[in-house]
Amino acid sequence: MSTILAIKQRAARGDSVAQIAREEGISEPTVRKYRDMDDFSPQVKPRKRRGSKLDPFKATIDRWLAEDRKRRPKQRHTAQRVFDRLVAECGYDGSYTIVQAYVKKRKAELKGAKDEFLNLEWAPGEGQVDFGVCDFRVLGVMREVHYLVVTFPFSNVSLAQCFWGETSECVCEGLKAVFEFCGGVPTRLVFDNATGVGRRVGQAVSTADTFTRFAAHYGFDFSFCNPNSGHEKGSVENAVGAIRRNLFVPVPRIDSLPAYNKRILGRCLDRAGKDHYLKGEPERQLFMEDCVAMADLPAKPFRVAKIVTAKTDKYGDACLDGRHRYPLGPDHGEERVIVELGAFRVAFYDGEGTQIAAFDRAYGDAPTKASDPMSQLALLCRKPGGWQNSAVRATLPKSLARSMDSMGRADRGTMLRMLRDVSADAGYEAAVAAMAALGADGGVPSRADVALAAACTANGQGSIAYDDSPDLGMYDAVFAKEA
Repeated sequence: MSTILAIKQRAARGDSVAQIAREEGISEPTVRKYRDMDDFSPQVKPRKRRGSKLDPFKATIDRWLAEDRKRRPKQRHTAQRVFDRLVAECGYDGSYTIVQAYVKKRKAELKGAKDEFLNLEWAPGEGQVDFGVCDFRVLGVMREVHYLVVTFPFSNVSLAQCFWGETSECVCEGLKAVFEFCGGVPTRLVFDNATGVGRRVGQAVSTADTFTRFAAHYGFDFSFCNPNSGHEKGSVENAVGAIRRNLFVPVPRIDSLPAYNKRILGRCLDRAGKDHYLKGEPERQLFMEDCVAMADLPAKPFRVAKIVTAKTDKYGDACLDGRHRYPLGPDHGEERVIVELGAFRVAFYDGEGTQIAAFDRAYGDAPTKASDPMSQLALLCRKPGGWQNSAVRATLPKSLARSMDSMGRADRGTMLRMLRDVSADAGYEAAVAAMAALGADGGVPSRADVALAAACTANGQGSIAYDDSPDLGMYDAVFAKEA
């Protein structure tokens, strides 16, 4: 640059090209080049990229790493495994070092792309849907409850409905209640996954028939989040926890879940008494914009039900989900019946469409039978004064019933609560059989003994028989000395 500066200065003073070239020791074309140059600003010059032996194989490596994102973390390619496959399958003859560097770079880029969160905008009338789980005390019994949350991100208002499960009937029943409460149908709903709505296989989701009919009836659009992408519905993710903390603490004590659902919608809206955390406007006011943007409700409400068929056994019992039995009577033994499954009720019809019977729908893993007086048992624990004429007493073996008749109010209450709690785990029949066997002497057996005996009965094991009777002589000797 010092020579170039000298050329520019001497040219400015009027020195000839030949003189500058001779005295500076450079050629005349060089003098003319820098004399006439008008921009000496520093320039960023990219480095010339040299070719690499790995270039022809980078597309293959990218494909392998992209496929790895669908695999378990411990079954993904390491740099060494990529190198070995390139050599064995693709004829690569370069070094391991450049493979290792490229794999490390691409994995970092893929991870960064995965962790990018979009700042999503939600229009009025659009909603997000998800489930949460909590405990309720129902008729004195602690039970697990699944609550459906529908939140409207535009207003940040969230509404909830409670159910015993997460079936498509529960989803549709909850959405129907929310639609009717809002007075309209959301334009679009985004679901976390296919639980209760359908079945996800990879990226494809096959919706359940009940939900498909429900969506067609109300005419709303719906979509599903990408797997492991809860940020795409962050509003409802936060709402699930907020509703649990604010509405379900302390544990609600209720008698009927459907009745509780009618009250909870108003309580949810009462929470919208603050300004929106971003917009600064009242949430209730924004919720009115949500409701105005919704489509009109159809003329006829949707009847939420799943229609299936079942065959009764020789006693006339229909078994659903492999563990919940509903008695239709001997007249309907070994008969094909039509079953209408709702969120809370299940109804049975004959081939002509005439209703045979209807029951409360059972959920859970414990075996149940609709004729079991489980609901009355829970109420009887709260009101033990009705013991003598209760349906519970009528179903017990005579020996057990007489034994409980002779007990005081406190002991009888203990027995009833024990029967209630053990029945929830092992089933009513198994619990009754266990208590009849252990309480034959008129005493109150321990809950641990009853639970163990009931579990053995429920599993088909029966009572444990020992080859040799136990020798209690040593205990008799000890007690005789103490006496």
